[in-house]
Amino acid sequence: MRLSLDPRRGGSQAVDGRAGRPPAITAPERNCLVAASETVTLVLGEDSPVPETAADVEDLARCLRGHVAQLGARTEPGTPALLHAQQLCSNGTPEGFMPSRVYLVKLAEATQELTACVERGASEPISLRHGQRWRRPTVNVLRGVVFAVALACVVLAASVPRP
Repeated sequence: MRLSLDPRRGGSQAVDGRAGRPPAITAPERNCLVAASETVTLVLGEDSPVPETAADVEDLARCLRGHVAQLGARTEPGTPALLHAQQLCSNGTPEGFMPSRVYLVKLAEATQELTACVERGASEPISLRHGQRWRRPTVNVLRGVVFAVALACVVLAASVPRP
């Protein structure tokens, strides 16, 4: 005998010990920091594609606004990161391809700063120093540093007298 999984179909079928009621499945609550980080990665990740349609942009913006609301409840009121994120959330998504994508990136960055703020429990994100963010070094800068260190090692090795 096959039982229906839809509680509306089999009204006489007892589900969870009571007739017609769905079982009380309590899923573990998802960590809002992890969810916010995943959404931010969808927007800011290096391998993330640019949203193609205005509906995609609106969906991502709606998710980010929801994360800002959740994280804002865990943040001290008046925090600069919270105020900045709330100000961006209060603005509507602009029309046009480039303005909407730029807005989405700014909203994702503000959400990322707010996430860092909530993780630390501090009033200002670590990445902010005197109003500027630390930039990620480019590949060429890293190559230059490695070359400079290698050159210094060669010069040091050449200057050591041989026995």
